Amino acid sequence: MSNNLFFERQEQGQRALLLHVRESQTNDTDSRIEFHSLATAAGAEVVAEVDAAIKRPHPATYVGSGKVEEVAAAILNEEADLVLVSSPLTPVQERNLEATLKCRVLDRTTLILDIFAQRARSHEGKLQVELAQLKHLSTRLVGGWQHLERQRGGIGMRGPGETQLETDRRLVAGRIRMLQQKLAKVDRVRQQGRRSRQRAELPVVSIVGYTNAGKSTLFNHITGAGVYAADQLFATLDTTLRRMEHPECGRVLLSDTVGFVRDLPHELVAAFRATLQETLEADLLLHVVDSSDPAHSERIYDVEDVLHEVGANEIPTLMVFNKIDASGQDAGIERDGSGKVKAVRVSAVTAAGFEDLWQAIGERLGRRRIQRSIHVPYAAAALRARLFALGAVSDERAEDGCMTMDVDLSSVQARELTRMPGIDGETAMRELLS
Repeated sequence: MSNNLFFERQEQGQRALLLHVRESQTNDTDSRIEFHSLATAAGAEVVAEVDAAIKRPHPATYVGSGKVEEVAAAILNEEADLVLVSSPLTPVQERNLEATLKCRVLDRTTLILDIFAQRARSHEGKLQVELAQLKHLSTRLVGGWQHLERQRGGIGMRGPGETQLETDRRLVAGRIRMLQQKLAKVDRVRQQGRRSRQRAELPVVSIVGYTNAGKSTLFNHITGAGVYAADQLFATLDTTLRRMEHPECGRVLLSDTVGFVRDLPHELVAAFRATLQETLEADLLLHVVDSSDPAHSERIYDVEDVLHEVGANEIPTLMVFNKIDASGQDAGIERDGSGKVKAVRVSAVTAAGFEDLWQAIGERLGRRRIQRSIHVPYAAAALRARLFALGAVSDERAEDGCMTMDVDLSSVQARELTRMPGIDGETAMRELLS
């Protein structure tokens, strides 16, 4: 290995060599495909791929010296600008590889952080990504200044490298504190919004799933929100909330969240905890699965692992097997032995199975429509007007000094009526909610 511990990094260049690291005696094809997709999603031009089977990570370079030489030769042959490693690297391993290979070396965590930095659109999303990047960077500051270090400790013995390193650490630590304060303020605003929704008793349904499972496409078809959706990893980073009218439940809040991925970096899980709070407080999770993915069983496990990490594993979940147009399955509802809905098969592109989806959501939320006759006094004009405004009246007739109205509305709408100022008719309201 070269003794030169510092080199001049190139500012430009996207020609990437992928170093796939796997355990010996395994053939992890799915991970190879996913890592290649991550690289292209970051904007890299993949010019070469090298496979490395290891029994245990080498403490200095993660892979053995022979494999490092093979990678170095491939870099020269393909004129690669950077090496992307499919596993997380320690700061020492990353620094040693860069010194030997004379090019940028990025591990899987840094690659995902880079994709998030490109895709974040909202103010909150950008703050969260920057916070995650700085926390990741703070463990790697020592490498860039090692060539300037002097003997440490003692008056008059502190060299310029150590001074610069300490300065960098203070700057990064200060920026991290500022970002945390800004995100705390954003979180307080979110909490106020959640309290308002709780007072209105609007049920919240949160869409979760592996990245590129079709969550945003499903969200757009349901709500008409026009959220950006593309056939690429992490197309959506920012949580979006929209109201929708469910045929049985009335008004429901639907949220679209960031996609999960295998071994999601802990820095991102921590940084996006405020965003994922919408998931934590949902009444129902729609776990969207790409049914055309041969590895969808493993993807389900990966998502459940992240949900457990953020504390959302106890929330009722409805499996939504998406992309049946690609998998060749039929639309429909799957039930367990007791008749409870456990999954529904749909296509977010063609909207096949959406009627089954509405039915499944209604059953899992347990909020049925109120369909009955109520007696409304003539004096309760505001209640009568509101019921007509909701389109809830199918028939009305004068009987025994009041209006008998046949109504059809959701239980949520009925509870909203009880809290509206100026609404009279206590008897009618009791009948409505009984």
